[in-house]
Amino acid sequence: MASREHSQHQNQTTRKVPLFPLLSLVCFISIFAVLSSIRKTSVPSRPHSTSFEFRRSPGSARRNPGESCDFSDGRWIYDPNPPARYNNTCKEIFKGWNCISGNQFNGRELVKWRWQPKHCDLPPFDPVRFLQMYRDTSIGFVGDSLNRNMFVSLFCSLKRVSSEVKKWRPAGADRGFTFLQYNLTLAYHRTNLLARYGRWSANANGGVLESLGYKEGYRVDVDIPDSTWAEALSFHDILIFNTGHWWWAPSKFDPTKSPMLFFEKGQPVVPPVLPDVGLDMALKHMVMFVENRTQPGAIKFFRTQSPRHFEGGDWDQGGSCNREKPLLPVQVEKLFSVKNNGTNVEARLVNQHLYKVLKGSGFHILDITHMSEFRADAHPSAAGGKKHDDCMHWCLPGITDTWNDLFIEQLNTIKFRKEATAVSSSGPAATGFPRHGSQSNG
Repeated sequence: MASREHSQHQNQTTRKVPLFPLLSLVCFISIFAVLSSIRKTSVPSRPHSTSFEFRRSPGSARRNPGESCDFSDGRWIYDPNPPARYNNTCKEIFKGWNCISGNQFNGRELVKWRWQPKHCDLPPFDPVRFLQMYRDTSIGFVGDSLNRNMFVSLFCSLKRVSSEVKKWRPAGADRGFTFLQYNLTLAYHRTNLLARYGRWSANANGGVLESLGYKEGYRVDVDIPDSTWAEALSFHDILIFNTGHWWWAPSKFDPTKSPMLFFEKGQPVVPPVLPDVGLDMALKHMVMFVENRTQPGAIKFFRTQSPRHFEGGDWDQGGSCNREKPLLPVQVEKLFSVKNNGTNVEARLVNQHLYKVLKGSGFHILDITHMSEFRADAHPSAAGGKKHDDCMHWCLPGITDTWNDLFIEQLNTIKFRKEATAVSSSGPAATGFPRHGSQSNG
């Protein structure tokens, strides 16, 4: 009997077992459905997320945070479906650079070339992530119109995803904007030589330069910064400098009629020196000025020279730039080799001066020259609306978007290393930029 009762109990237990997994499955499905609905309502979607595709470059190596890479060594790859970044409706784009609105023959085609570094990946720009990472930060572009080209590119990229913007002119800037949701400020400080300069005329009472026969020219004080950016150093957390194009500009500084006359400590440099020597002097003083005046923790970049692509003569000699696609390496060397001393040799000559003076300084070099030398197809050309082709500035959207990709990747690497060092030595409280509170005022 005991055996029969045990058998009956065993059969009853066996019949009841399927109810437990069934109930478990029902509970699991219910919990999953609740969690899914909570997740959908609690995680905000990125603004304009459908307009952007943040794609990783195929076949390239991933980098660990803080790992360095030579982004300047690579090649241009055709991408028929590039991710959208911003378009020609961004109002900050200077009319002469808006190649799509200006009906440039390849205005829409030139953005379909993607720069692929040789040994690593260059991630596509994520504007929302950038705004989040650099909240409460101020970034200043200091230099000539090519730096404005780069400034506008970054502004338009960010404006596409964060439209609440305050326009103002911080610290003497030519133009500036604060993205209010993130308190991130971008500003452009226009300066052609970095150093202060202005018209000079011979004094009726005579002087050293007058005794040498000089009557007109431009006085360049190599040890005094231009007033347009002198106050920027105490304001910005991140600075990007450039100079170079104006140092050999005969239309402005005619060697005979209006030469550059260099002054140091208020006195003329005698005997007078050529622009290349003057450039070295000015760079030396400006680098020292920046090193001594920037706020602690500030990150300083110096962008290398942007190449021109005049073929058949210089800008005032009928030179043009009508290429439809990037140059081949052999074409690049023919156009830019210092040995050939051609129309566009300026870029590599200026870089020689930059590298010499910046060696051992606290500046990070943003090398965009080599990658840009290939892009003879990316200038406004006749679309600039001038009497001559513009083969110096760049179309927007265009190659300066890639400059910013390089800048941001270098910046992120530097930021990661600084924060890692600060955490290991002082703890989390030591990370980030020093705040001075100026961004939200004015």
